[in-house]
Amino acid sequence: EAAPVMFEGNGYSAEWQQEAGLRGLTPVTNVPKAFQTFLKPSSVRLFTETKVLSVPEIKARVEVQEETYVKKLQIEARVLGDICLNHVIPAAVSYQNVLIRNIQGSKEIFGDEYVTLCKADVDTCRKIAGYINALSEDVQALVAVRKKGLNKKTILVVGYSRGAEGFLDRVRNNARWGYQIYGILDDRMPKGTTFEKYEVIGKIDELAEILERNEVDEVFVTLRLREYEKLEEVVHACEKAGVMTKFVPDYGNLMSNNPYTEDLLGLPVIYVRQVPLNDILNAFMKRAMDIIGSLIAIILFSPVMLVTAILVKLSSPGPVIFKQERVGLHNRPFMMYKFRSMGVQREEDERGEWTTKNDPRVTKVGKIIRKTSIDELPQLFNVLSGKMSLVGPRPERPQCVEIFREEIPRYMVKHQVRPGMTGWAQVNGYRGDTSIRGRIDHDIYYIENWSLGLDFKILFLTVFKGFINKNAY
Repeated sequence: EAAPVMFEGNGYSAEWQQEAGLRGLTPVTNVPKAFQTFLKPSSVRLFTETKVLSVPEIKARVEVQEETYVKKLQIEARVLGDICLNHVIPAAVSYQNVLIRNIQGSKEIFGDEYVTLCKADVDTCRKIAGYINALSEDVQALVAVRKKGLNKKTILVVGYSRGAEGFLDRVRNNARWGYQIYGILDDRMPKGTTFEKYEVIGKIDELAEILERNEVDEVFVTLRLREYEKLEEVVHACEKAGVMTKFVPDYGNLMSNNPYTEDLLGLPVIYVRQVPLNDILNAFMKRAMDIIGSLIAIILFSPVMLVTAILVKLSSPGPVIFKQERVGLHNRPFMMYKFRSMGVQREEDERGEWTTKNDPRVTKVGKIIRKTSIDELPQLFNVLSGKMSLVGPRPERPQCVEIFREEIPRYMVKHQVRPGMTGWAQVNGYRGDTSIRGRIDHDIYYIENWSLGLDFKILFLTVFKGFINKNAY
């Protein structure tokens, strides 16, 4: 059978994407923005014509040029070098890694034909390698300049907080950034107090006086949350002095790594957590996949469900389907369906914990269907009705939710999307009696990074990792 064509028009062919998606590959359709900008001919010329100067070149210019021109050179080197360090090189390396993974995956899928199929990827990788090498030379020149004490940014830190400690720790471990800490201003810490090697040099109300000396390039505002009433005054002082101001929030631990900002008729609104499924189109695509997928699965697994229903009925007296209240989307309760795997119990005798190994409540048939996850198949009807999704965080009982919401930070974030039959936590081993914190970390990663591709990947991995549950008893 002929392998699908990898490229059609301006990108990967739909046939190849479908084939590759089933095997966990990531078709690259968009170059990262920073790298895309760099690939433009104008940007290439910019880096070629005004590349960061080496130390000998700067020394040669110093001999024949005025001091103002040297400062101009340092500014050019700083801008270009920081773009290389912080944006272009990481984007290029990330893009190259994805392409390499696609090449390797295509070889495994299509065998000897991969050379032809991946020619464009191979060529792109070679170009990227060339760009990275050229950029690395520029960065090395920048680092050499900074080792000589040139091209430094003098930074003043305003406020001592968790954000300040995180920032200063990163500065200490990344000398190539060229940040030179002038000092810290804080109203609580006594003058002379040090964090690592950085010293508190005064109070916040001394900011304007220090900026007047014209010795600071940038100010990082790292106020504690309870000191935010000083923020307007600090920013005003910085802008009056014409100094670049950057803000490190003290509530960073409450936000995602990529907070989303919306312009509400000129009013900036920051989302504490970006949830791609809040987008109507994304929600529509996921719901369509749930409806189509659950219908197909119900048809495919109907013989298995019929046999299971008969065995459950014969194994012990009681109903075939076990219904239990769980907490779903927007904290709303719903009844989740399973094949009954235990003997019928009185409601007041039902335990409030997970099933344990050799639990006497589990029937012989129940042990098998729990171990193979067949007991979960009735949840396809929950998916079809819209109470659940094929993929998402697993739902818990209301009494468990009440406990976990108090004990585990960010636990309730999982209820911003529909619960799922399988999820990112489950395919990574968090099923049954496992760490709730680890499960929540994986659930939040899924919520913040959702895509149809990730859903397909989880469904694919569920076939190999999710059906057989070593933690199910």
